[in-house]
Amino acid sequence: MDAYGTGSGSRQGPDGPGRRHSADAGAPVGAGTAATGAEAPSGPPGAEAPSGSPGAEPSVGRAGGEAVGPGAEAVGPVGEPAGAGQPPGALGTDPAAAGAPCAPPAAMDAGPAGTAGPPAGVAALSARYQIVAACALALAAVVVCVHLGMLFLHVAPPNTLTERHGDAVDEWIYPEFEQNWKLFAPDPLQQNIAVQVRAEVGTADGGVRTTGWYDLSAEDGRAIDGDPLPSHTRQNQLRRAWDFYVATHDSRDRPVGLRGALAETYLRRIAVLRLERNGAAGPGGVVERVQFRSRTTSVPPPAWSREKVPARPVHRVLPWWGVPAEEAGEGREAEGEAE
Repeated sequence: MDAYGTGSGSRQGPDGPGRRHSADAGAPVGAGTAATGAEAPSGPPGAEAPSGSPGAEPSVGRAGGEAVGPGAEAVGPVGEPAGAGQPPGALGTDPAAAGAPCAPPAAMDAGPAGTAGPPAGVAALSARYQIVAACALALAAVVVCVHLGMLFLHVAPPNTLTERHGDAVDEWIYPEFEQNWKLFAPDPLQQNIAVQVRAEVGTADGGVRTTGWYDLSAEDGRAIDGDPLPSHTRQNQLRRAWDFYVATHDSRDRPVGLRGALAETYLRRIAVLRLERNGAAGPGGVVERVQFRSRTTSVPPPAWSREKVPARPVHRVLPWWGVPAEEAGEGREAEGEAE
């Protein structure tokens, strides 16, 4: 029987049958073992030097069964790159030498997938600017809350808060944030009210003449029509002044309370300014008195409604009001500025 037992794959020697040589067990795959699985031959029993003995050099198997010394370069099978057959990640394996691509340093240092990048938005600001931004947001939130509270108190029914702080609420609301909720009332407005005015003018030759009726509401309507950003004055000044007068006067045009005289003065000044703007006085003329009237017409109901409304307009004529000289002079100055 052959001492080397190549046919059975077992070693016959001092180590006993069935045990592989220690050099074969410890040698890395591809460095000392042949691709075909053949073991490097060793000498007869007792001829092999023990491991670690001086002068002994272990034989390393080369493909085909040849042995090379420790200083010789390991040669693998023909046509197979060096390191083939080694498990991935084996110790001592150089990725560059094995042909594996090397990741760039930035990719190797990067965190796991899905990690957030650098901070953005307010978090990217310095601590000082973060404090400023937080204070600005807090101030805006306070202003919004105060504004909503003022609007609620303005449209809410009379209560303890409005009785105590009604003046503060009015100062906040008027005139920019005025609310008119009559559209949502149980009985919305169903009438068109046109405010008209005429004047008595003192002419340059000492005479007096009366102008025709100027429809101030129609003038405001023409100014608003087609304007994407109409003036707040055009929309509300005349209407609010007339509502103010009606609320502070009875059916005989007598003032009710202390605000009645204020309503008359406010409406008269609007009339003088509008008449001067229209050139009602003429060259050298002066507006001495003005008179208002309202023309109320009902909005026609839809065709499917059985509601009956009066078709004839209703006029309310106010008494003549004298115009102080200083107000007439202000009207002429406003006309000059407009020109």
